[in-house]
Amino acid sequence: MPPARRYLRVRDLTEALAAPLSAEDQTVQSMPDVSPTKWHRAHTTWFFETFLLGPQLRGYREFHPEFAYLFNSYYETLGARHPRPQRGLLSRPGVAEIGRYRQHADAAMLDLLDADLTDDVAWLVDLGLHHEQQHQELLLMDIKHVLSLNSLRPAYRSSRPRAGPADAVPARWVEHGGGLCGIGHEGGGFAFDNESPRHDVHLAPFALADRPVTCGEWLAFMDDGGYRRPELWLSDGWGSVLASAWEAPLYWSRARDGDGWEIFTLAGARPIDPAEPVSHVSYYEADAFARWCDARLPTEAEWEVVATDQPGRTGPDGAARFLDLDFLHPLPASGPTWFGDVWQWTSSAYLPYPGFRPAPGAVGEYNGKFMVNQHVLRGGCCATPPGHVRATYRNFFPPGARWPFTGVRLARDAGA
Repeated sequence: MPPARRYLRVRDLTEALAAPLSAEDQTVQSMPDVSPTKWHRAHTTWFFETFLLGPQLRGYREFHPEFAYLFNSYYETLGARHPRPQRGLLSRPGVAEIGRYRQHADAAMLDLLDADLTDDVAWLVDLGLHHEQQHQELLLMDIKHVLSLNSLRPAYRSSRPRAGPADAVPARWVEHGGGLCGIGHEGGGFAFDNESPRHDVHLAPFALADRPVTCGEWLAFMDDGGYRRPELWLSDGWGSVLASAWEAPLYWSRARDGDGWEIFTLAGARPIDPAEPVSHVSYYEADAFARWCDARLPTEAEWEVVATDQPGRTGPDGAARFLDLDFLHPLPASGPTWFGDVWQWTSSAYLPYPGFRPAPGAVGEYNGKFMVNQHVLRGGCCATPPGHVRATYRNFFPPGARWPFTGVRLARDAGA
């Protein structure tokens, strides 16, 4: 695909995701980890302006001299920035002005992409596009949290009917003999710096479940007192249960008619479907559930070596398991699934691979500075743009995070 066409395709999707939202919707920040929709639209534009247009396009004039302060996220070497928890306090610039900012940068980027690009500049363009795809997923995660706090329980957009199995397919175990295995990106095509260098790890024999844990299985955990049994929980996790009064995954609530549970989705509230993957659970919850099952969470290396050899980024029926504007929710599995629907927690702390070196300059702050107090997730989810995720892709969140589309895949030692 020509670079300009690919660029516009990614940028247009961001605007399509924002289109169902009012100006008021786009300004709300419901917690410090959530960013307003209009901030995502502006920040992704700032990224292209800062790392490509200013340094590479002769005669480029920035849209507004103060936007570098307002829309820098965490690049400390680039100067002061607006406090993250206060992004929702900015009524201005409004959504219309941010739209003009995007148009201004897009016109300049098309001029830049019309020239012959060096390999380094072409890599920065790729990084900017993958960065925007990350923010497309964040935009959906964040607006879901915003709308969930509204007592009207408004829908982000309606969902078209999607057929799926009435009952969950039984989980089967995929065995792996372990041994010396290579993980990490091999080169050829885009990857984030945290996916390299490729290196060898030694694995003991193990097995992974061939689909994520379902809501029906989670209901059984809850019915067995899963949220009331401290012996299942890590200490920090049990502290979170007590401090936040967790009794179910995020977005679950007692049905208003008093019969069972319902879930808030981007299409509004509806009854729990026992066959669909459970989502919006923290690492602590995932770990407690695995203990309850007499299983464990996979390491990221175990997940990667198995998923690399598995077919299917879509189900056997061809149903999209990544971002689909008409169906923004995990689907019941109709067979083995490895990618999409829900991000899968691993037991691996987010740490640098042996020999990792961040890129020079401010862009080197992209991933490496976060390699502490986080856990790795793999596989992508129903809000991840198609084509964005690889078997080597390393997502990461703090262990208490629940607002991403996070789920659970079980692992066990061989013979367990």
